[in-house]
Amino acid sequence: MKIKRRAFIAWTAALGLAPWEPSSATPDEAAQAIRQIAGSSLIKNGRVTLQIPPLVENGNLVVLKVTVDSPMTPEDYVKAIHIVAEGNPLPNVISFYLGPRCGRADITTRVRLGDSQRIWAVAHMSNGLFFQGYAETLVTASACTENLS
Repeated sequence: MKIKRRAFIAWTAALGLAPWEPSSATPDEAAQAIRQIAGSSLIKNGRVTLQIPPLVENGNLVVLKVTVDSPMTPEDYVKAIHIVAEGNPLPNVISFYLGPRCGRADITTRVRLGDSQRIWAVAHMSNGLFFQGYAETLVTASACTENLS
């Protein structure tokens, strides 16, 4: 018995086996992820600088740099930096945990971005305060949802 391509696609779709593309998070889901990070604490703007190219040709490897204005002393340092992306299937991208011996609160990494979006950096300070900053980028070729056919 020979199965035609269209019949095979129809059957796999009916069974739920068709290729699935994850949906992007919404800005509300990203805001909820940030609320989960900070809990009931107030998040202030400032002290966090996030640098990302404003136009990205391919979302597979996007260079992201976060700097937090902190003296990084035992009394005043950055405990954690959390990256949240509004347009990725999962908004929590990565978290970095720091201590006073780091010297600087300066992180450079590469991330995958699923779409043009706003990326947030949330810094958790040793005194319990939270600060945030963001940057926006335009992605011409998505990384998280492209088909590998």
